[in-house]
Amino acid sequence: MSRSLNKVLLIGNLTRDPEIRYTANGVPVASFGLATNRSWKDNNGEIQEAVEFHNIVAWRKMAEICQQILAKGMMVYIEGSLNTRTWEDESGKTNYKTEIRVSEMKLLDSKGKQGAGFDESKSQESSEEQGESNSSSDESKNTGEDSAGASEGSEDNSSEEGLEDDLPF
Repeated sequence: MSRSLNKVLLIGNLTRDPEIRYTANGVPVASFGLATNRSWKDNNGEIQEAVEFHNIVAWRKMAEICQQILAKGMMVYIEGSLNTRTWEDESGKTNYKTEIRVSEMKLLDSKGKQGAGFDESKSQESSEEQGESNSSSDESKNTGEDSAGASEGSEDNSSEEGLEDDLPF
């Protein structure tokens, strides 16, 4: 039997703040955009640049961590797998969306959210509204994870396959 590999490694900047949603079963899902750049010299010796935009999706605890510590403009390392979702819209048209499903994330921006225009007072207000008292650094201490990096466990994620259909993004 032949083996295959579905692995994506990206280093880039967030194009938007992570947006967290919950499936009908209460499973958190965060989505955000990531831009990667490349440059090269053309035949005339001029430097050319191109930007590639990626759709990133994180599930469960990883979704919560991404929502807590990431913000637009931050540089991150993302490791995951390539997934393509298919759905039909109201008119019967088949749509496709290719995404990178995060298994590991490491913050490469040393400034954290404060350096990305993050308003700490708004974060504290929303945390109090949700009844949470732990900051992202407190939570990372409780989970034993570094606040600048996180990794999805090797848990069985096959139950998520049926949950993807109810995601509108």
